[in-house]
Amino acid sequence: MTDTAELETEPAVAAEIFGDRLEVVRRYTADLAQHGEELGLIGPLELPRLWTRHVINSGLVAPLLTAGRVGDVGSGAGLPGLVLAAARPDATLVLIEPMERRVEWLIAEAERMGLTNVEVVRARAEEVELDGWLDQVTARAVSALSKLIPLTAPLVKTGGQLLLMKGARVQQEMEAARKAIAKAHLVDVEVLELGVGLVDPAEVTRVFRATLD
Repeated sequence: MTDTAELETEPAVAAEIFGDRLEVVRRYTADLAQHGEELGLIGPLELPRLWTRHVINSGLVAPLLTAGRVGDVGSGAGLPGLVLAAARPDATLVLIEPMERRVEWLIAEAERMGLTNVEVVRARAEEVELDGWLDQVTARAVSALSKLIPLTAPLVKTGGQLLLMKGARVQQEMEAARKAIAKAHLVDVEVLELGVGLVDPAEVTRVFRATLD
């Protein structure tokens, strides 16, 4: 069991981002802090920045979601999938994760959080079989856009969106992914910077957003 005394103090901005869903997010953060390292979900150095680097970072994406079915590819610890499910109970989050141990965590944690808007699917993104198309797909820290777009775009319906969380090198990744962007028939391609003025500039969330034509 990890010593939760090392857990980062909840930042004040959490209340602004999560509103009346904050208690659910607190439960998730506490559970992840307690069990995340032993289950291989987070590294030993993540507790002092768990809120700002991971939970807040994920929660900033919540306003971009529609009230439809949103896939989270490579959901892992539930970042951003479980955080988004907590923040947006009007959306259904389909958490796609190939590793059995992580799948078990996602199912159990969604139940502990009292979430009824979560589906967990054990599969690799390129092999997953879903019951219908998704309205949106997100992913965080999975791979470069040139590899990620071919994995995620086939899961989304025409007119649906990719919301791929990226780092500071997103513009370079977009350049390298021009062929993948064209092949997937993506339009309205843009990079959003979320949390500007709310969080430390180093913790701004960058999202590659595009629509399937």
